[in-house]
Amino acid sequence: MMEKTPKPSEAATSAWTSIIRARERLLAAIEADLKAAGMPPLAWYDVLWELARSKDGKLRPYEIEERTLLAQYNLSRLIDRLEREGLVRREVFAGDGRGRWVLITDAGRTLRAQMWTVYAAAIETHVGSKLAEDEAKAISGLLARFL
Repeated sequence: MMEKTPKPSEAATSAWTSIIRARERLLAAIEADLKAAGMPPLAWYDVLWELARSKDGKLRPYEIEERTLLAQYNLSRLIDRLEREGLVRREVFAGDGRGRWVLITDAGRTLRAQMWTVYAAAIETHVGSKLAEDEAKAISGLLARFL
């Protein structure tokens, strides 16, 4: 016997659509602000931020993948690029000669701080200026249910 597939309400479908549209538009606007300021893409910031806030400024690649939601194949190429730019370096993981740590460099910390100046302003422009403080808290609270 086939079970009936549950269907979302019109309100749930509308909420889903709005979340996705808002995400795409906000990301595009923030990426455009970073680009206009001569900064690299947001994915660079995400990796550098996770490294900067980790213990000893280092993570294994799979930890970065989990924290940033970047696909493994994209992350590998991004780490290669960050390493070429001198923003991160790889180090052998003592517990496993095949594994590597990814460590943020001083140049990576500097770039992350420069990017944050632009990123913070973009968040304020595209999100903060459009919401009262209580509205921002309400949205955060509601979205936390999905995390």
